[in-house]
Amino acid sequence: MDLNLPTPVLHLEHLDFHFPTHSVFQDYNQQFGPGVTWLRGANGAGKTTLLKLAGGALLPARGAIRLDDVDSIAMPLAYRAQTFYCGGDTPALPWLQVHEFLDLHLALYPGSDQSLLNAELHAFAMTSTLQQSITALSLGQHKKLQLALALALPVRLLLIDEPFNGLDAAAMAHLRARLAEPSRLARQCIVLTSHLAPDVPLAATLEI
Repeated sequence: MDLNLPTPVLHLEHLDFHFPTHSVFQDYNQQFGPGVTWLRGANGAGKTTLLKLAGGALLPARGAIRLDDVDSIAMPLAYRAQTFYCGGDTPALPWLQVHEFLDLHLALYPGSDQSLLNAELHAFAMTSTLQQSITALSLGQHKKLQLALALALPVRLLLIDEPFNGLDAAAMAHLRARLAEPSRLARQCIVLTSHLAPDVPLAATLEI
């Protein structure tokens, strides 16, 4: 990653979003800077929806989402090349083996380093699954697979939904250590939701 890049800032401006049954955000404005922001709120408050909007998985009815000067609507490919959303859900690609799923992501993100990903897979005890089908993984393994990508990909915006759910103690300790690295905190804007205290250095805590 280019260390000469400015520290990342995510801008949400005049955001409207609603499901068919109810509105979630109306004229919502928020800014997230570098480091970890802990996004808190009751179930149904819109935490996951906010992460998916910022990750490009959902589109707002109105408003703008920008990472620095890169607009998610006007420049979707450039925006997504700098963003990774880690939700822990089963990928909708059942025909792929684990290594193929990983190769696909490495190809999508310029500047990816296979050795960094290999190190994360080893730390999460996932190297033995590489030849397995995606559908053969447990929910916990799916979470570890996506967290390995989240920690290895050269993105400036990292969005992680409930990262500690379903993790064993060793995986949780590794994740916390990696999220606490000063170099990471300086170069990435990290927004995470968690019912548990993240126990990592926080730039901000936001209640929605």
